[in-house]
Amino acid sequence: MKIICNPKDYAIEPCVATIGFFDGVHMGHRYLIEQVKAVAASKGLRAALITFPVHPRKVIDRNYNLELLTTLKEKEELLSQTGVDYCFLLNFTAELSALTAHDFMSQILKEQFHIDSLIIGYDHRFGHNRSEGFNDYFQYGKEIGMEVIHAKALTIEGYKISSSVIRTALLSGNFNKVNYYLGYNYYLDGVVVTGHKIGRTIGFPTANLSVDPDKIIPPNGVYAVRVSVDDTDYIGMINIGHRPTVNNGANRTIEVNILNFSDDIYGKTIRVYFVKHIRSEVKFNGIEELKTQLYKDQVEVERILNDYKIGD
Repeated sequence: MKIICNPKDYAIEPCVATIGFFDGVHMGHRYLIEQVKAVAASKGLRAALITFPVHPRKVIDRNYNLELLTTLKEKEELLSQTGVDYCFLLNFTAELSALTAHDFMSQILKEQFHIDSLIIGYDHRFGHNRSEGFNDYFQYGKEIGMEVIHAKALTIEGYKISSSVIRTALLSGNFNKVNYYLGYNYYLDGVVVTGHKIGRTIGFPTANLSVDPDKIIPPNGVYAVRVSVDDTDYIGMINIGHRPTVNNGANRTIEVNILNFSDDIYGKTIRVYFVKHIRSEVKFNGIEELKTQLYKDQVEVERILNDYKIGD
């Protein structure tokens, strides 16, 4: 997959495309992308995706609080696995937002990206006039020589799979639903930073993670996780929260205890895959009570994860 920021730098072949932010690159997105690939193959054209490096709402309102399932780097990584030919990264600007849908389709999609066919859903909206919809886009396509095709939506258990549905499930800690709808285990990429080092004094050394501020962090609690360090997979448990037993105050930390692991990984980026919520964060009556619970947590995590592989 070629990631294209400036179409003038490439000899772009005519293509079939869809457009969206693709946060999470979930099963609904993949279902749509498979439709793009199928139409492209039937026409002998390239398959393409048009997305944005920064969420359009963040451009319009700088105070908008992003809660992303995937960072740009993660999104590019996931999209590269879909088998499309092109991924156009379109910078959303105030000037772009002022374009009518007709001008956007003509000046950007047709002239710059060489889009022959555009696949979208009835509920998709773009262009300055947000009251326009599929029927309007279909007519504009006729006028400029672009076929506009209605995409089928993926529905599971009565829900149309969307990033917002997954965010809601994630913020409630329902990782069975989150991971099923994503089609992979939700993960955090984080740099290991220096913490208070209390965990190592009680037999549970932890790697403190610094993650992208726009990435959604699951609710406070303890989770069974798998951890990727230097392309090697380990099992572990992660605590997200304020560590009330050790008076951490208002500081929210993300600490992962990698079981049977003692390497120095400060400064490294590791990936933590969420498998299951174990328990809520609790204030214990002292360190000894906390240690007792951590041993119980470890037993539960090992029971869950020893035979578990990412993607199960």
